Amino acid sequence: MITRIIAIQNLEKYIGQDLAELANECGITTFINGKQNKGWKGLTLEQLAGLTNDNKQAPNGLGFELKSTAFYQVKGVWVPKETMAITMINPINIIETPFFQSHCWEKLKSIVFCAVSWSGKHDTKSKLLKIQSFDFLEDEDIIKEIEMDYEYIRHKCATQGFQALTGRDGKWIQARTKGSGHGSTSRAFYARKGLIKEIIDLNE
Repeated sequence: MITRIIAIQNLEKYIGQDLAELANECGITTFINGKQNKGWKGLTLEQLAGLTNDNKQAPNGLGFELKSTAFYQVKGVWVPKETMAITMINPINIIETPFFQSHCWEKLKSIVFCAVSWSGKHDTKSKLLKIQSFDFLEDEDIIKEIEMDYEYIRHKCATQGFQALTGRDGKWIQARTKGSGHGSTSRAFYARKGLIKEIIDLNE
């Protein structure tokens, strides 16, 4: 089993390199029938880290999980491209479970963030920019505010119902629909762009 430290050390060897070329070396197809394989970056990163590729909800390493998150530059400043899914929300479980015992916290603190460059819709090149684990976030105030976000969402779910949860709730994490099309009934916790930027600072 690959530990978090070994996985990070393995990945750091590839910082600055093109993931598309590395994917080819790993035998991972970036385009299938003319369409981009959306998961190719994640699959490549897992192989480079020494992990096996799977789709299990459980962390894919020894107490950690890799998450690829894209960044692009705006006037020379790196910014996250989008929010990042943390975990699905079970309406019964969230009501019964405080933050530090929650699956949301377990998933969040287990993540190893892999910052990659994004150059457009069909980016054929993507550099590995930085590797950062969540435990590097030493700002206890942010963790307290994440807890407040969760507890607010938890209380809202208990008092107003699961369907009342929206992406407007929460400063650092949000609970919004996950699934294709309008009318989706599922919800998931997402890390907002601001939280990703706090964890991975590419402008140091």
